[in-house]
Amino acid sequence: MSGTSARARVIYPGSFDPLHLGHLDVIEQANELFGDVVVAVMYNFAKPSGMFDVDERVELARTATAHLDGVSIEKHTGLAVQAAVEAGADFIVKGLRTPGDFEIEQQMAQMNHSVTGVRTVYVPSRPDLGFVSSRFVREIANYGGDVGHLVPAAVGEALSRRAASREQN
Repeated sequence: MSGTSARARVIYPGSFDPLHLGHLDVIEQANELFGDVVVAVMYNFAKPSGMFDVDERVELARTATAHLDGVSIEKHTGLAVQAAVEAGADFIVKGLRTPGDFEIEQQMAQMNHSVTGVRTVYVPSRPDLGFVSSRFVREIANYGGDVGHLVPAAVGEALSRRAASREQN
């Protein structure tokens, strides 16, 4: 079965620092299920940037999702549920890798629904990507490890450029 007859607008919020193949899998699944996906790159002015600043993360996400019709990338600050309302989303989409993810996401989903009425839909990760996290990708990349098999090509190239720049300094 491919796609769905009904179209809904969904938002997939996250820091995406960096975007990895697990994120891309959730985006692709949401695109197939709902058609209209807003990838909300979340940032907080009060916190220092992680590996990539928000504009770099937006551009990397645009490049990684360019093959998907119906996917747009936006940057948002504040709460993810506020971003959902601002984007006119019918649902928030969250990826689940482990039972621990469910416990965290379920409480957040219930709170978000109680505040705005926006429901959360969970998408299970592909089994071969369930171990991938941005934190581990950043840590491995910071120590010069190869993460090319864990991230979209554009992200891998950006990580390589970042590592080369660090080595020159």
